[in-house]
Amino acid sequence: MKLFLIVLALMSALAAPTDLAPTGTLRASFLATNPVQGRVDTRTGEVTGPVADLVRELAARHKVPYKLMPVPDAAAVIETVRSGSADIGFLAYEAARAAQVDFSTPYALMGNAYLVRADSPIARSADVDRAGITVAAVKGQSQEIFVSANLKNARIQVMSDMPANDALVAMLIDRRIDAFAANRQRMTEAARTSPQVRVLTDDFFVVGQALVVPKGSRARLEELNRFVADVRRSGFMRASLDRAGLGIIQVAPADAH
Repeated sequence: MKLFLIVLALMSALAAPTDLAPTGTLRASFLATNPVQGRVDTRTGEVTGPVADLVRELAARHKVPYKLMPVPDAAAVIETVRSGSADIGFLAYEAARAAQVDFSTPYALMGNAYLVRADSPIARSADVDRAGITVAAVKGQSQEIFVSANLKNARIQVMSDMPANDALVAMLIDRRIDAFAANRQRMTEAARTSPQVRVLTDDFFVVGQALVVPKGSRARLEELNRFVADVRRSGFMRASLDRAGLGIIQVAPADAH
């Protein structure tokens, strides 16, 4: 009987809620269509990539189960965190988003690049901001926010959803657009599907990938910052990115904020 009670107490302790997982399960939302965060198997629903690795490790350290929640866009990540249906979320840093949720220090740095036609005269990112050039980006993504705020001469075509690679390539070949702005990983994968398009070699901006929590959640944020510092320093983050085929994504340096 005594042994039974000890086992029961241990089981209860393992399942006990923590500040990071108040329900007893660590629930994490992320962008389902962003390969830099993770990939969702359309047949099985299995999630792989940095998000899966990070949440699994964080849950193990807190001795709680976890739940991965793929959502369609950044607004949905923010809503799940603010409403409490997710305990943490994954987002690229952006000032307007930081007014709604609190960001941890970044665990990775994501370069963003333009995809253009192979025969385009556009050589570098600075060449894109010219009259007569149409740049497309997906509404609400960090790339759309950046080009809408910073390009003064090019025409910005805001799309509601990320097109499939073949549709994206067709838009460029048919000259409906001259450039598409997205993270470099996505653009590199699209370029591999056709010799008629290419990715510009320079990034038009680099943004930190981080975890987010509700505004004012100081204890959660401090815990996440310690966790992020450890996975960056230990090599865990680099191994996760490489395992996911994200060799072009950098681990954020120790002094990144």
